[in-house]
Amino acid sequence: MARLVGYALMAAAALLALAMRRGTVESVGPFPVAAIALLVGMVGVMLVFTDLMVRGLYAQLDAAKRRERESDRRDE
Repeated sequence: MARLVGYALMAAAALLALAMRRGTVESVGPFPVAAIALLVGMVGVMLVFTDLMVRGLYAQLDAAKRRERESDRRDE
């Protein structure tokens, strides 16, 4: 779920950048659109990478447990 939110934030950042490029939006409140787009995109990328790293860690743990179970079965 976090990965999908991250992808959505990256898409929102791309849309903000496109709107800025076309000149339709210059600022969001007191902040320039470029700063908001960079912040939103960065948070999105961090969510995606964190989710992928956690999934990889759990996959390694599952593989280690599976190997341990197989080795215990062979020893019996």
